[in-house]
Amino acid sequence: MSNDELTYLIALCYLHYNNVRRTRIMLDQYGSAFEAWKHVEQDAHAALKRARQEMEFIEKHQITTFDYRDSNYPDHLRECPDAPVLLFGKGNLHVNEGKFVSIVGTRAASDRGKEFTRQLVLDLAQRIPNLTIVSGLAYGIDVAAHRAALEAGIPTIIVPAHGLDRIYPTLHRPVAIQALENGGILTEYLSNTEPERYNFVARNRIVAGLADAVVVTESKQRGGSLITAQMACDYSRDLFAVPGRINDANSIGCNELIRDQKAALINSADDLIRYMQWDEQTKPIQTEIENLQGSLTDEQQQLIQLLRNAENGIHINSIVMETKEPYAQVASDLMLLEMDGWVRSLPGGMYRSLK
Repeated sequence: MSNDELTYLIALCYLHYNNVRRTRIMLDQYGSAFEAWKHVEQDAHAALKRARQEMEFIEKHQITTFDYRDSNYPDHLRECPDAPVLLFGKGNLHVNEGKFVSIVGTRAASDRGKEFTRQLVLDLAQRIPNLTIVSGLAYGIDVAAHRAALEAGIPTIIVPAHGLDRIYPTLHRPVAIQALENGGILTEYLSNTEPERYNFVARNRIVAGLADAVVVTESKQRGGSLITAQMACDYSRDLFAVPGRINDANSIGCNELIRDQKAALINSADDLIRYMQWDEQTKPIQTEIENLQGSLTDEQQQLIQLLRNAENGIHINSIVMETKEPYAQVASDLMLLEMDGWVRSLPGGMYRSLK
């Protein structure tokens, strides 16, 4: 991408700060940021001036940019309808290699929560090649996840709620600096953007969208980690929560996620690896699958094949339309297949294949 195109893209993003979809529509309609800029209706002189200032910052500090139209943009995040049009990165970022686990939780984490997070990351790092840990550098669970990744020698990506000209909280600056060597910092915000409250909520969609799996280690009844969890559900990401005592304030959010069947219960790395089928030794070989399929009805085998072809899952209403079977029959078959470990139900009537 040329410097001119990047400048106008930054200006468009700045102009439509809270309207990612508007920017996407203009880019799709006019083919480039340069052409789209010609059709901006409001007085946009200030936006273009701000974009040129940002270009100076990018060039001076060797910032990497990720345009959602380009191949270097995170593939997982690109799937999300409200993903940022443009990201700014610093460090040794490989956003499309290996497995990504986002770990979030309360800022007021207990020693138990922080130690569980550390052990989870260390155990996952030993078992999963090319693993990257994603979080937001906040106090509590976030920074515990980043520190554990650095301890394990695996990449970690920090997603802040501000630009790349600062680190917040400043106490965690050493963690961020170390992460630049193996992982890095990824943000949608321009330099000089303050870590305002709204930005923390918005950045959570990046934490969720980057991930194959999202883990909530500890959460109160309300908080940013539950917002991230809901976004993970909206994006059809696999969501996990660590259970706790019913009278423990730090476990209320996790317990409710499990109770409401939004998250799978996780007690160890083994649970996540088995559920995600990331351990090749636990996967049935093809001949075993074929033998097991012999005990299924033709309709159930059709459902399995349909789900296998839908990488991100498929809604039950779409299944009914595809198979032309009665809704009650499809629902019954899906329930039986789920009980036998063939499929998994997701929030909002979605289903996905497990084999």
